[in-house]
Amino acid sequence: MTTGVRITGATRLYAIVGDPIAQAKSPEVFSARFAAAGIDAVMVPVHVPAARFDSIVPALMEIANLDGVLATVPFKARMTAFATRVGATVECIGALNALRREADGSWTGEMFDGAGFVRAAKRKQQRVLSRRVALFGAGGAGSAIACALAEAGVRSIHVIDVDASRAQALVARLSRAFASCAFEVASTPPHDVDMVVNASPVGMRREDGLPGPIGELTAGTLVGDVVIVDEPTALIRDATRCGCHFVDGRDMHAGQVDAIVDFFAQSARPHA
Repeated sequence: MTTGVRITGATRLYAIVGDPIAQAKSPEVFSARFAAAGIDAVMVPVHVPAARFDSIVPALMEIANLDGVLATVPFKARMTAFATRVGATVECIGALNALRREADGSWTGEMFDGAGFVRAAKRKQQRVLSRRVALFGAGGAGSAIACALAEAGVRSIHVIDVDASRAQALVARLSRAFASCAFEVASTPPHDVDMVVNASPVGMRREDGLPGPIGELTAGTLVGDVVIVDEPTALIRDATRCGCHFVDGRDMHAGQVDAIVDFFAQSARPHA
């Protein structure tokens, strides 16, 4: 039980939906933050089997004391259907990870995966500007990170995904939005990349290996992995062996928390 959290009949609810969901750290983290801020609210994990998304999520959104939702794998794109309005990043990439209910019952959606990743890198005093990036994963997290890295001034991003058409669609959207960054679809990282990011689900299971061929890592390569697990992923283990600086899933999650709490607090809906 999270220290300092007290649940009453007036407690407001926030949910995090995913499939799977047992790995999610957000319920504990956000419930503690709400308690520390004196907000009578908790976050609960909701396991939504992907095949039943269309029946479960609309019902969830109708719960009267639900004030916000976080979306994790594999629902970041599908949750956009429930947003009345979205921010610029969501418009660009077609995915979100946070929704808040407004006083009039409408929903505002935003994406914080990319902002959290870039903030984490800067907190660790790592340069993002002008890097050449190999990005594994063109889903919700990968799209958001690509958007945030382009905004932060990376030189190029090579997108690698098992679904080549998804990678091509992401590159097309980003190319229209960010003229100063070069985007390409790739099957393996080019030899000159100095940043490797795993934004795919590979690494969530203990037996998972690398997200794909990562090429040669040097001490100057910045490595990122969005996966949050108790033990370092294979990619982070390789980065450590090669003396690379890295941003792991916990770093990225910490970078998002403040921004998401602020986002939820901006709702005009009163808290009990």
